[in-house]
Amino acid sequence: MKKFLDILLIVLLTILVVNIFNWDKKVANNNAVLFEFTSDSYTIPASVILNVTNNSDKAITFNTCNNVKINNSWTDLKFSDTFCKDISLWTNSWTNINYSTQYDKFFNTWEYNLSVNYDGKQFYDQFEIEHKWTIKKIFVWVFYAPIYNLMIFLLTLFNWVFGWAILSITIIIRLVLLYPQHKMMVSQKKLQAIQPKIKAIQTEFKWNQAVLWQKLMELYKTEKVNPMWSCGFLLIQMPILLVIYNIILGIKDPSSYFYVYSFLSNFKLDSINYNFFGLDLLSSWGIWGLVLAISVAVVQFLQVKLSLADKNKNLDKKWVVLEKKSWDDNYSQFMPDPDMMNKFMLYWMPAMVWVFTYSLFAWVGIYWWISTTFMLVQQLIVNKMLQK
Repeated sequence: MKKFLDILLIVLLTILVVNIFNWDKKVANNNAVLFEFTSDSYTIPASVILNVTNNSDKAITFNTCNNVKINNSWTDLKFSDTFCKDISLWTNSWTNINYSTQYDKFFNTWEYNLSVNYDGKQFYDQFEIEHKWTIKKIFVWVFYAPIYNLMIFLLTLFNWVFGWAILSITIIIRLVLLYPQHKMMVSQKKLQAIQPKIKAIQTEFKWNQAVLWQKLMELYKTEKVNPMWSCGFLLIQMPILLVIYNIILGIKDPSSYFYVYSFLSNFKLDSINYNFFGLDLLSSWGIWGLVLAISVAVVQFLQVKLSLADKNKNLDKKWVVLEKKSWDDNYSQFMPDPDMMNKFMLYWMPAMVWVFTYSLFAWVGIYWWISTTFMLVQQLIVNKMLQK
């Protein structure tokens, strides 16, 4: 108990010291005007953002070009006339100067220096422009750029209606992934069908892991089942979902023009219509968000329900749970209860999908609903094929 109190006292003293230093820093900056970049490092194409905070006791006014200078290799950057404007900032307020429309001025790598001359005072800061790492470059040019341009093409095709573009790109992606998704569903069903044999092997060779895995591999080969297809497909889907999510997050970022193919160069950000049948696709929550989240959860429930194995009344259920034998104190349960896992998939997964869909942007719900509905239909087809 004494040891616990000593540790608690040390933690409290540490928090107190940190707060004292932070308080001093806040007091020191209480009457200051601050100009600082949101990051020390950006990658090409760079969406540079300068944060301006007015903690002084009076309002300030400055020009984004005349008072704020950014140079690279001792040469001041020249920005467009539309970017140069006066900004007024009241006391105890802040704003961001977004240079994303000027991304082509930040193509050179190395250090960039900020110099602000305001009210007879000088303010300095700096950041660095870097190229993306090799792996990130490959990811961008293999996944991000093609899907981003596909999105732009669909927007032009559907008269800039964002909702139809989301529906179309989801269906296209599901069609591309049709075969691997089919293989995964078939593999899952076959694995469920041979669970009694798997459990029998696990019980018989539970003390010899080497022999156990050898017997399992022989069983998979005999039954023509590849367990990797059951989870490997998720590895294919995740990069695509991450790409789409990042594309939508940055759809309003002008620096994304860097990735636009030449034949789509007439694309205009301000042409996009984000309203889809009364639903703002870049918003969340609200009554429509609730309806969308519930519908996605229902479809997810039905899809999982169809993917689970049908219960066979004539099947001895001893294989479901490896029970402890009273005569063997060293016996332990190696595998989780399949019934518990099935219940988790059937009830908790739709619940989690409901929470995520309701809290994220509405377009995520649209994507999820179309994608899961597609999988639901595919699951029905797979089940009928395997029944034959």
